Amino acid sequence: MLYYLFRYLESLNIPGAGVFEYISFRSAAAVITSLLISLLVGKRVINYLQRMQVGEVVRQLGLEDQYKKEGTPSMGGLIILASIIIPTLLFARLDNIYVILMLVTTFWLGLIGFLDDYIKIFKKNKGGLAGKFKIIGQLALGLIVGVTLLFSDQVVVREIVAAEELNITQTAEYLQAANIDQTGEYVTNDIKCTKTTIPFVKNNEFDYSWLVPFIKKEHRQTAGWVVFIIVATIIVIGVSNGANLTDGLDGLATGTSSIIGVTLGVLAYVSGNIIYADYLNIMYIPYTGELVIFASALIGATIGFLWYNSYPAQVFMGDTGSLALGGIIAVFAIVIRKELLIPIFCGIFLAESLSVMIQVSWFKRTRKRTGEGKRVFLMAPLHHHYQMKGYTEPKIVTRFWIVAIMLAVLSVVTLKIR
Repeated sequence: MLYYLFRYLESLNIPGAGVFEYISFRSAAAVITSLLISLLVGKRVINYLQRMQVGEVVRQLGLEDQYKKEGTPSMGGLIILASIIIPTLLFARLDNIYVILMLVTTFWLGLIGFLDDYIKIFKKNKGGLAGKFKIIGQLALGLIVGVTLLFSDQVVVREIVAAEELNITQTAEYLQAANIDQTGEYVTNDIKCTKTTIPFVKNNEFDYSWLVPFIKKEHRQTAGWVVFIIVATIIVIGVSNGANLTDGLDGLATGTSSIIGVTLGVLAYVSGNIIYADYLNIMYIPYTGELVIFASALIGATIGFLWYNSYPAQVFMGDTGSLALGGIIAVFAIVIRKELLIPIFCGIFLAESLSVMIQVSWFKRTRKRTGEGKRVFLMAPLHHHYQMKGYTEPKIVTRFWIVAIMLAVLSVVTLKIR
């Protein structure tokens, strides 16, 4: 909202008003604002949750010091949501379809997580919101994201090609009619496509329409969008649940999400900047640079929340925060066409999810064969395995953060190493 106010002030020739045109300035303002909201509002929210007796009911898993967490306020994800949404509304362009999608994602999955926490805490139902309703909500979000990207005029990929390579001879009227803009030595063309970025490959673009070669050429692009929407939906479900599983130790999901947020901010900036996109020879996606403001708000919100969520935690984010953070990361990666990098920069979430799947499947398989189920890990998710091995909680969290940083750096490096 402030963007439009300062744009109006700039039209009146007010000195300094033009600074709001710079993404870097608005990103810095978003980080500072989200940090202040987390720090200043956080304590008040925690005190309110304590008065309302919104305490965590801890499952007795036989872990050291686990009983100390009993009664710690939950639903602290409300602090994260407010710290993301408010700065984004203040500093981002609200006519940008990517920003709108991220705000919808934050509210949508935050609401699902809130309902889950509400049922667990106030209705005393440990199961929370039924799993099928969570999946339905995540499926709906995946469809909303996919369909919006398909039909929105703002969602395009801009191809930049040297004019001499194309041997351009068409008239200016032809170029305009074909939605092609010729400027100087280059020709740019905005196209709707299902291309995405694939890591470690020389020409690092992959088109989902290639997965349906058996369909007629004229219908292949439509089929590609169907595949893209399906993949987007699966990613939203997988990453949001992965973040939920990771939220088991003080500061683990929060710190990991912050590191991932930095990675996504870098990827969004280079993808939405024509100079860096051309230099790195990556897909240029117009208007995605505005997502840097959202990423900045995410970083500030998670770091600010970490003030209260680090060991020993004064508040837990609950599903209100973890489901929202996972969904935000998934949708953000999808809209900047970096979803195939998720297994790398979300490696912690992936490892936690795989540990649960491996543990459950192996236990069921061995019980069916021998009558007695066996386990691969001492306990799943993975962070509990290390707790059972005797590692202290802060050490596990810090080492997971170190791994997350390494994966984040690797994700950015993939833009150049192919």
